[in-house]
Amino acid sequence: MNRRSFFQLGGAGAAGLLMAGKTMARTESSLVDTGFRFTSTPTIKPISGSWFEFQHLLPNEGRYWDPALKKFTATQWKEQIKEIREIGFKYLVLQEIALDGRTFYPSAIAPKYELDCEDPLEAVLSAADEAGIKFFIGNDFWDDVHKGEFLMKDPGIRKLRAKAMEEVAGKYGHHPSFYGWYFPNEAYLMPYFDEAFIDYVNDCARVAKTLMPAAVNLIAPYNIRKERDDPKFVGQLERMNIEIIAYQDGVGVGHNKSGEPARYFEHLYNAHQQASRARIWADIELFYFEDKTKGNLLPADINRILRQMEEVSPFVDKILCYQYQGQMNKPGTAAYAGHSNQESVRLYQQYKQWLDSQKM
Repeated sequence: MNRRSFFQLGGAGAAGLLMAGKTMARTESSLVDTGFRFTSTPTIKPISGSWFEFQHLLPNEGRYWDPALKKFTATQWKEQIKEIREIGFKYLVLQEIALDGRTFYPSAIAPKYELDCEDPLEAVLSAADEAGIKFFIGNDFWDDVHKGEFLMKDPGIRKLRAKAMEEVAGKYGHHPSFYGWYFPNEAYLMPYFDEAFIDYVNDCARVAKTLMPAAVNLIAPYNIRKERDDPKFVGQLERMNIEIIAYQDGVGVGHNKSGEPARYFEHLYNAHQQASRARIWADIELFYFEDKTKGNLLPADINRILRQMEEVSPFVDKILCYQYQGQMNKPGTAAYAGHSNQESVRLYQQYKQWLDSQKM
C-alpha cells in the first residue's frame, strides 16, 4: 500500500513557531499579488525536490495536468526541468517508469505508453544533466497500481522488474543525473513495516546495487501517525538496505491535520538516530482534494504549506514535496500543466517570494 491508497480513501499569515523555547529572527518582505507579508524564518528548510511523473498514476486525480503532459514535446519536458531547478529544487523522484505494464520509454520487454514525446525519460534526464538535478528513478508499475501487495510479492513481477531495471540502467545509466532508484510500492506503518515490505526493499536494493553500485535509493512510507521509535522499529530500520526514507506527512490526503506531523517526525528522527542507517527526509503534500476527500488535486494554501515545512524541518535532512507538476507553474511557461484557473502559478509565485525572502 502507498499514497495512492490514501488518494482513494483519505480526507481532505506566515507559518507560526512550532518548537517551544525557540525564537526565530524575522525580516519582512511583501507579497506583491496578495498583500500578505512573509517573514524570514531561518529554521524552516526550503523544499529540495519533488515527485515527478509522465502521467498521474490515478487518472481521476490528474485530469488538470495529464492531458498537457501527454502532449509535451521533448523541448517542453526540458523546459519544465529547467524551471523546476530555477525554483531551487535539486532532486526529482520519478514516480514510475511504467504504468499498468506499459513503459514511458522505448522498451524491448513491454509495450509503450502513448505520449507525443517518443522518449520522455531521455528528455528529462538529459535536461537534468544540464540543470544539475539528481533523479531517483521509480522501478514500477508492471501491473495494476492498486495491487501493491501483489507487485511486491509476485515472483513473476519481481523478475520483470529486475529485467526492466537492467534495461533502464543500460539505456540511461550514463546520465550523471541518474542518481539512484525509488521503490514506489510504499509501506504502511501499522505501526511497523510488514516483513514482506522489508523483503521487497532489500530485493530491489540488491538489483539496484548490482546494476549501479553507487546508486542512492529512496522509499517514502506513509501512515506516520502510527509510528513507533521502539527497539522493534529501530531493528527494522537496521535491516533495510536503503539510503533515504522520505516519510509522507499525510496532510494533503487528510490523514494528518496541520500541527500533528511534528511529533511523529520527532519520534521517527529518534528511531533513525538509534539505527544509524538510512537518512530521514520528509515528503510534504502540496495539494488538497477538489471534492473534499477525492477527485482532482489542487494547489494548497501557501501558509498551510509553510506550516508543513516548519513542522518537519527540525527532524529531517531535506524536504521533498508531492508535487511540482499540477500544483506549481512558472508564470508564462511553455510547459504549463495544471488547472486553467492559474492557482498553480499563484503558488509558484508565492513560494518563490518566500524563498527569496529567506536570502535577505
